[in-house]
This record gives sequence, structure tokens and C-alpha cells, in this order.
Amino acid sequence: MHIKIRKLVNSHRSAQILDLRQHRKETQMTPISHNNWDPQAARMAGALYLSIAVCGGFSIGYVPTQIVASDAASSSANLMANIGLLKLGVLADSAVILFKLAITAILFQMFRYVGPTMSMIALISRAGMITVMGINLLLWVMPYLLLRSDAGPTLLIQFCFEAHAMGVFVWQLFFGVHLLALGWLILKSNVVPHLLGRGLFVGAFGYLIQGVAALAFIDIALINYAAIGLLVIVTISEVSFGLWLLIWGSRLSPTQTVTA
Repeated sequence: MHIKIRKLVNSHRSAQILDLRQHRKETQMTPISHNNWDPQAARMAGALYLSIAVCGGFSIGYVPTQIVASDAASSSANLMANIGLLKLGVLADSAVILFKLAITAILFQMFRYVGPTMSMIALISRAGMITVMGINLLLWVMPYLLLRSDAGPTLLIQFCFEAHAMGVFVWQLFFGVHLLALGWLILKSNVVPHLLGRGLFVGAFGYLIQGVAALAFIDIALINYAAIGLLVIVTISEVSFGLWLLIWGSRLSPTQTVTA
């Protein structure tokens, strides 16, 4: 009688162990990120990414080249001749900040199931970047306010422009950390192509290297070329990630996976 009871108990335990192993196997085969993928959020994130690329390319890449010069007098003259362009740049910068606020929340919601800690790091670092960008926008507007006043000295205008340029390198540090975390999350997930995650992760060092070198006043050609090369990689990866989210990510069902 006792032997039969032991056999029944052992058989029950063996069945429980097999069920537990099977559950673990299924959990490993189906990452939790797949079950929580939101196609609508992916579409929105993709649209925001591309909008940021367009607005940021105009406000950060084009407008300063038409206004800021190497000396105060030329910068003031350029500012007076391009007031309309400055205002358009301010509008584009404001749009970038608002779009980044939205995409920060969306990306956190999309990837928090992959790695909660890394998702929080990505969120906090991008929030820090947005804060610096807001301060930088204020510095960008100050020269126009000084120019409108009779006592606006050209040297102070030039100082604001140079402070704005240094502010870009400050937010690059935050953005670099954000891209490292986002790249890690993509590599850990089985939804987004891993090639994009590698590009974001590796290219993030371009922002970090360029930011640290500029803030530490390090001017070494090899470092500058390395940073530029990495920035090319990360720029292509960011635009590709935005396109993937907008076109392919919005079509995925919660159970589909993508292999790199």
C-alpha cells in the first residue's frame, strides 16, 4: 500500500516537473515583448521619428549655418538679415522637443516588457536630453531679444550663439546614453531587426565621443573622424528604424516575430 502511494506521489511530482520545464521552454521561445507589441504605437513612433529628422535637420543642421559666424559683428548682421529664418528655426526646434516628449513615452511603453531597467534608462536619458534642448532653445531666442533692444551688445549675442552650440554637445551625451539603451532593448527583443539595434548601439558612441571631446576642448583629427563615421552609422540606423516602425512595425501582429 505504501509503495503504491509513493509511486503515485513520485508520478505526480514528475508530471509537475515536466509541466514546469515545458512552461519555461515556451516562455523562452516566445519572448514577452511579442505578446505586447502595439502596431499603432509603432506607426506613431515611426511618424514621429521621421518628423524629428526633417524638423531637426532644418533647425539644427541648416539654420545655424546661415546665421552664426566666427565673429560677433557678422553673426549680428546675419541675424538681422535672417529674422524670418530664425523664427522658422525656433518653430522647428519647438516641434522637435514636443515630438521627442511623445516618442519618449511611446518607446518606453513599447519596450518596457523587454527590459524594464534599460527602458527606464532610455526614458530618463532622453528626458534629460529634452531638458537641455529646452534650455538651448532659450539661448537661441535670446540674441533676437537682445537685437530688438537698443542696448543689445553684439558680443553678448555672439556669446548666446556659442553657448547654444555647446548646449548641443551636452544633450548629445544624454542622447548617446538613450541610444545605447534603445539599441540594447532592440537586440534583446525579437521584434525589431537586430541590425538596427546594432547600428543604434554602435553609433551611439559617435554622440558620446563628439560630446565629450567638444566639452573637454579636445581637437584630435582621428577622434573627430571616428565620431563622424559613427554618427553616419547612427543617423542611417535612426532613419531606418523610423521607416521600419512606420511601414513594417505597424503591420506586425502581437504574435509575429522578426529575425535579424
